[in-house]
Amino acid sequence: MAWRSVGLALRALLQLPARAAPLTPRGPAASYGTSIKSAKIQVNGVHLHYQQTGEGSHAVLLLPGMLGSGQTDFGPQLKTMNKQLFTIVAWDPRGYGQSIPPFRDFPPDFFERDAKDAVDLMQALQFKKFSLLGWSDGGITALIAAAKYPTLIHKLVVWGANASVTQEDVRIYHGIRDVSKWSEKVKKPLEEMYGHKYFAKTCEDWVDGISRFAEKSDGNICQELLPDIKCPTFIIHGEKDPLVPQAHAEYIHKHIKGSRLLLMPEGKHNLHLRFAEDFNRQVEDFLQ
Repeated sequence: MAWRSVGLALRALLQLPARAAPLTPRGPAASYGTSIKSAKIQVNGVHLHYQQTGEGSHAVLLLPGMLGSGQTDFGPQLKTMNKQLFTIVAWDPRGYGQSIPPFRDFPPDFFERDAKDAVDLMQALQFKKFSLLGWSDGGITALIAAAKYPTLIHKLVVWGANASVTQEDVRIYHGIRDVSKWSEKVKKPLEEMYGHKYFAKTCEDWVDGISRFAEKSDGNICQELLPDIKCPTFIIHGEKDPLVPQAHAEYIHKHIKGSRLLLMPEGKHNLHLRFAEDFNRQVEDFLQ
């Protein structure tokens, strides 16, 4: 793969859109306003960090991507989604953001583990039913959660997600495995957040963990679960996404009955950040 393509994938994967604010070093959660609560709660033996805002009757959980957290991945959603209609929760999966410890690892069932953690977090917060908004790895987690816990999930929105891993996907992933080859502009904010050693090791472990799915004959992550998703589902895909080919979104759309697919011609992997106003409007319309 050409280095320029790897560079584009890097920017897309690391949630660094043009004109994005720098990631916040580890410590107190970034404050987008006085109405955003930041706390931890014990779930499945770990203390998970989350942010919560809004007073609406419709609860929504935001699920971040690789190395992501609520505060780094969902600033525009926490700030400007309708807080009268929705109660919005953004979580840090175990080993990411402020949900450390434990250290992040990637056993064969790490997506299923995240799905259970996410659902159990919302149950611990006393939400009986809720919708899921999942980006990238968080989209995969959301697909699994919607399939396995159908009575709890009201609606589902995913973008930048895939239900399988191809050899082309693996080539993209391995292009970013060695963080020493990254540009300082991309590398520095994550080193500030995690420290170089943790950041570098977690990236390597993620590449190894997700690449193992490609060793299966069909590269399956959760393909067999898609027909089990019964809730209304909205799939969004950026046609210029350098990390996740459009075929992945089309496959998910084809195998979730009644799902809706929206293609954004100028969207890349971080379309919810770069085109936040349009994204939020589309999602709010779907959730109502």
